[in-house]
Amino acid sequence: MPGENLTRVEAQERRAIVDTHSYEVELDLTKGAEVFGSRTIVRFAATPGAATFIDLIAREVHEITLNGRSLDPAAVFDDSRIQLDDLEVENELVVVADALYTNTGEGLHRFVDPVDGEVYLYSQFEVPDSRRVYAVFEQPDLKATFQFTVTAPSAWKVVSNSPTPEPNDHGDGVSTWRFEPTPRISSYITALIAGPYEATFSELTSASGRVVPLGVYGRKSLWQHLDADYIFDKTRQGFAYFEEKFDYPYPFAKYDQLFVPEFNAGAMENAGAVTFTETYVFRSKVTDAVKERRVVTILHELAHMWFGDLVTMKWWNDLWLNESFAEWASTIATAEATEWTEAWTTFNAMEKTWAYRQDQLPSTHPVVAQINDLEDVQVNFDGITYAKGGSVLKQLAAWVGVEAFFAGVSAYFAKHEWGNTELVDLLTELETTSGRELATWSKKWLETAGVNTLSPDIRTDDDGVITRFAIVQTAPADYPTIRPHRLGVGFYRLEGDALVRVHHVELDVDGDLTEVPQLKGRARPDLVLLNDNDLAYAKIRLDDRSLQTAIEHLAKISDPLARSLVWGAAWDQTRDAEASASDYVDLVLGNIGSETESTTVRTTLAQLQLAANSYVAPERREQTRVKVADALWALAQSAAAGSDSQLQFTTAFATAAATAQHWETVRGLRDGEVTLEGLEIDTDLSWQLLVSLAAGGVVSAADIDAALAADNTAKGGEFAAQAKAALPTAEAKRAAWDSLVSKADLPNTIVRTTSLGFVHPAGVELLGEFVGPYFDMLLPVWESRTYKIAEYLVLGLYPAPLASTDLRDATRRWLADHADAAPALRRMVAENLAGVERALAVQERDAQ
Repeated sequence: MPGENLTRVEAQERRAIVDTHSYEVELDLTKGAEVFGSRTIVRFAATPGAATFIDLIAREVHEITLNGRSLDPAAVFDDSRIQLDDLEVENELVVVADALYTNTGEGLHRFVDPVDGEVYLYSQFEVPDSRRVYAVFEQPDLKATFQFTVTAPSAWKVVSNSPTPEPNDHGDGVSTWRFEPTPRISSYITALIAGPYEATFSELTSASGRVVPLGVYGRKSLWQHLDADYIFDKTRQGFAYFEEKFDYPYPFAKYDQLFVPEFNAGAMENAGAVTFTETYVFRSKVTDAVKERRVVTILHELAHMWFGDLVTMKWWNDLWLNESFAEWASTIATAEATEWTEAWTTFNAMEKTWAYRQDQLPSTHPVVAQINDLEDVQVNFDGITYAKGGSVLKQLAAWVGVEAFFAGVSAYFAKHEWGNTELVDLLTELETTSGRELATWSKKWLETAGVNTLSPDIRTDDDGVITRFAIVQTAPADYPTIRPHRLGVGFYRLEGDALVRVHHVELDVDGDLTEVPQLKGRARPDLVLLNDNDLAYAKIRLDDRSLQTAIEHLAKISDPLARSLVWGAAWDQTRDAEASASDYVDLVLGNIGSETESTTVRTTLAQLQLAANSYVAPERREQTRVKVADALWALAQSAAAGSDSQLQFTTAFATAAATAQHWETVRGLRDGEVTLEGLEIDTDLSWQLLVSLAAGGVVSAADIDAALAADNTAKGGEFAAQAKAALPTAEAKRAAWDSLVSKADLPNTIVRTTSLGFVHPAGVELLGEFVGPYFDMLLPVWESRTYKIAEYLVLGLYPAPLASTDLRDATRRWLADHADAAPALRRMVAENLAGVERALAVQERDAQ
């Protein structure tokens, strides 16, 4: 019988047979720490006499009854499927099973708080994991109503998609909650969150006049740090914005937002019961970049209530219809409805950087992807589906007009409410409201892969007057599509202590070469910026003079979006081995101290670390790392007291530390012997400094244990695991490796943070011995672990900091020898290889 990896063909065949009506799901959460009881009643129509299957992953199936007939579980249940034969026009299936809690963040996750021993549960079902909790036709186009009945300790709070009812108290410390049925929704957005969560409540009045209850939930031990009033405020702003722009009232009965432990993603759009990572509960000072990201995430999930939950894609090839739209909608809402008015600058610095990187990997794909099976979609929650799709939608909205775009979206919701759609359904409504033909646009932007590069071709006379200005468009050989772009060209000139925009034109670019005659006769400026105002999705190039101006004067550009574009252009030229990595280091160190946008600083500092550790020529790497750390410490010392930049430069310095003197400074900071005015060494910063000290070999495992004893929390445990794995000894690396590969009991967040410490660049010389074991573990891990844990190990344990020809060659050999490995696994390994190949090319350029 086929395994857990449902194919698109199987889903289409099943949909042709089955039409689901309703689920009644009874869960018993009082059976101990390993299993919970699951009883499912499914009512569905079917083709008479046909056969199909329903999905379930369970420890043991006790009873299966189909239309009153008892089926033998041993005969019809295998792996993850229950075979159903001789179906009737209308059917009732009852499945009774014991299902397993997980510690992987998939299915029904069980967490024990080390602070107080309290147990917390939450579900995470996207993509295929509601089947870990109840029997289900696990595909998005088999929508149904879901009615949950949950038995749990009376002291717990129990939350699902429908409003929480008054429980029936059995008098023995156990109660039962019977929820009202949901509207017709897909199984992956159903939800159950249970445990002794603290909560606070509010409400708002929808555009329909209906009062919508609001709730914010969090763990007891973190509750004091959860700023629920601010979250309610952003939620209200989002509701008002989306209900107006979508012209469709909020479609669910209530809206709860729950901050849950050991969460794999940023958040999940369960209908009316959104779950968030506890990273967004700020127990210590965080950067403005993180604060803004939380707001964008809040609005991203809220946008999903319409785009994804009310109207859902038929199959996962249209996942972008959910995620790209939520990316675009959350960004425009953040910029227009909240105090974070520079959200599009953040989008450029973070999302588009991610998109450009993803779009140049061998695994790049069209925004509308070819999804053959569930493993395909698992790896497609990527920079194409989210960030490129969001970028393309921004361009589409500008092209058809934002008002026409929103009008089309509104019509789309009204026509397809509670249903499933494909790309053509959205485009049809947008064509109607805008009057534009979109099939050609769609083929070039949504149905082909790759990113174009735009470069200026400038000719001048002896006086520096432009005699010709053209824009050259190129495409990679593997993805040769030349696309139309609407973009601006900005001229910037040095005037005193500022780099000022003195001229701007907006035009359409199409074809390999676009002449711009309106720029002829103008004096050549100090900096020419293509895609000024960031309308287009394309890499841009700086001509030699502009690049030199950027290196020397980038900080003098007053507009943060223009600065972000220049930062991005310089980084793209570096990654593409068209400019020196050493020059990029100089660009960052000379200008980052004046950057005001937190996310731009955050993104650029991460790129600086990659350049110093992997992109500069090997013979100058050590001196570059020292130079970078020295400069970051100087920037931290000169930053304004208590500022966002001060915190960012301090943590970046700790990560970059490369000498005994650096680590002595880090130790002094952590111990209070070295101080910076306005910088508090709070709990999380203390841990970040300790991770640095561990990577430098300055502290021992016993020191880390002592720190954990003082902060015996979930977050403390994650930092401690990272610090121990970062210790630069063969014994520590082997222990970390064995804890991840030889054993399979660590929870998801410990797996992730241990991997981070294991590949810390300060211990790069110890990673060579793990190249062979890395490739040996790939197939066993893929075959024995859940998808998310396998992904963490395949990506997280790859010794990328080596950035060597030996690692490149070993990776190529594995791919050549394992052509029949799972496509999703091969994709991850191929992406790892692409990173090393790029690093080697950039190193070669830097050595010139």
